[in-house]
Amino acid sequence: MKKKIISIFLAAAMTLSLTACTQENSGNDTSTTSAANGGDSTTTAGGGNNASGETITLRVWGGEEDQTLLAELINDFKAAHTDQNFDIQIGVESESTAKDTVLTDISAAADVFAFASDQIASLVRAGALANLDTMNEVLTNYSGKSIDDVKAANSAGTIGSATFKDNLYAFPMSGGNNYFLYYDANVLSEEDVKSWDTMLAKAAEAGKQVGMTMASGWYLSSFFMGAGFTSSTNDDGTTNCDWNGTSADGYTGVQVVEGILGITNSSAFLPVADGDLSNQIASGNLCAVVDGTWDADAAQTAFGDGYKATKLPTFTCNGNQLQQYTYTGSKLIGVNALSENVGWAAVLAEFLTNEQSQAKRFEQRQLSPSNLVVSERDDVKANIAGAASMEQDNFGSIQDVGEKFWDPTKTLGELCAQKSLTIGDTEGIQQALDTAVEGITAAMS
Repeated sequence: MKKKIISIFLAAAMTLSLTACTQENSGNDTSTTSAANGGDSTTTAGGGNNASGETITLRVWGGEEDQTLLAELINDFKAAHTDQNFDIQIGVESESTAKDTVLTDISAAADVFAFASDQIASLVRAGALANLDTMNEVLTNYSGKSIDDVKAANSAGTIGSATFKDNLYAFPMSGGNNYFLYYDANVLSEEDVKSWDTMLAKAAEAGKQVGMTMASGWYLSSFFMGAGFTSSTNDDGTTNCDWNGTSADGYTGVQVVEGILGITNSSAFLPVADGDLSNQIASGNLCAVVDGTWDADAAQTAFGDGYKATKLPTFTCNGNQLQQYTYTGSKLIGVNALSENVGWAAVLAEFLTNEQSQAKRFEQRQLSPSNLVVSERDDVKANIAGAASMEQDNFGSIQDVGEKFWDPTKTLGELCAQKSLTIGDTEGIQQALDTAVEGITAAMS
């Protein structure tokens, strides 16, 4: 009876601390919640749930392509904690859609989930992610790794992408969350792929196509960034965007769109729906594709002994060749702030992203590691996709956009992909840009 009463009090304390954490993350007054977010609450969440004979239940979400590896890593985790019983269930949730699914109902979401780093601000503001800086004690006790150890073990860029307002809210799972160019060297030469103009001309001669997703702000932004345009978020979550004006480099948004249309108007260009790149690679119709490390296996299989990868090409804008830029980021694993076993969830999340796990993730899925030790391995440095991703990182910047950015940029990209806009129709293109920027910079609802 005494143990049961203690458990009730611990559960109540944990509920209060998590409620307070949610209020703080939502941007409410934090003057009364700082103590609740300290070591005591997280120690209760981790240590209090570790009663003898009790089974710790956790749910983990990861991408469909990560399911086999996740199962293996979870078995490794159990083997590292044989004194504790676990019931860990794995579910499928793409890193690209994790935010939307989690925020539908945070309490129903997985305890541990993977997501792309561009989603971190929205997840933190909604109170969905546990503040890992407040969980240092429980992490140290159960994994032997402090938060400082985690920060030191990973690249500064990936730690930065996992940080919001100076607090760490996720563990870096992989780096290189950008995109670059895969190509078939049996069709295209190293010189051919330096520019869109030459690449498309050579692809057309060979009866092949070059694929890229245009109906996505993540991909479409590469052209605007290459021309010197910017975007940034405000404290209220709204986005600043200057695409409909003139960039610091002297290019207009109309000129950028005309440069994009010069690509999409080519018969050798294939606009690919977001999420369908691997299927199009497997079709055998492409000799090059703009994609990321996650589709390295598909590209290698399709291109065979011609498999190569490099940075993005240049594109023509107002008669000049401009380098495409990308947002740089990472893939992260976060801990649900409302998890009933938030301490163990943090320990599991750290394990799924530690040096050994990142080594396996590279070996099995060729995902670029964020871990500094794994990054120095010879096989990592020799990896074709990983090397291209790192090369592209020289032409990138940290993504800084709010939630309103995505739908308007997707629509603008669709207009370009479907050739609904026309080169020379300055007024029509300007109107499309004005509409997009109006939606991007709209107030939060």
